[in-house]
Amino acid sequence: MSLPRRFFFLMALSFTFTTAVHAARFDITNRCPNTVWVASVPVGGGRQLNTGDSWSVDVPEGTKGARIWARTGCNFDGSGRGECQTGDCGGVLECQGYGRAPNTLAEYGLNGFNNLDFFDISLVDGFNVPMEFSPTSNGCSRGISCSADINGQCPAELKTDGGCNNPCTVYKSNEYCCNSGSCSATPLSKFFKDRCPDAYSYPQDDPTSTFTCPGGTNYKVVFCP
Repeated sequence: MSLPRRFFFLMALSFTFTTAVHAARFDITNRCPNTVWVASVPVGGGRQLNTGDSWSVDVPEGTKGARIWARTGCNFDGSGRGECQTGDCGGVLECQGYGRAPNTLAEYGLNGFNNLDFFDISLVDGFNVPMEFSPTSNGCSRGISCSADINGQCPAELKTDGGCNNPCTVYKSNEYCCNSGSCSATPLSKFFKDRCPDAYSYPQDDPTSTFTCPGGTNYKVVFCP
């Protein structure tokens, strides 16, 4: 192999190896008795998962503000246009933006402060499907889940088709939305926290709801664990 060709070959190999080392793999599985349409942004888009189906998404290092969630009650045509009862993201199968409440969220940012991954389950946008979010490599073993029957126990003022709304969606006040300044837990946010203590229950619920693993860790997200 000539020197120039060998150089470019080694550079390509190095790039592939680096990508493999630093990208995180998210294995997403549907164990619900019904079909869900998983959404993953900014990487992945979306896909239909029947009961027992899985989907793996490789996410580049440094990805921030990322979310994975389940959409329910969806109907898409052959071009991927349609609508979902919960978690809809602008009427498309392959999401480009965040979904409509209520939706149970797996949130994460990779290779952040001190080269740590930060991850959480958030109910700030309400709840539609039980979820587990757990690391699967790097010796990181602290998984989190929210598997309570929140839809069945949802307060009357938060009930909606297919899920349990977040208080901000219903009342649109700073008390619940935390649009400015500081805010604290409310009786409605405590409803979620009591049932899923590892999950975000209101926007400033950071101390008990954010978890970390070393950068380069792989993860799994399970609907209806």
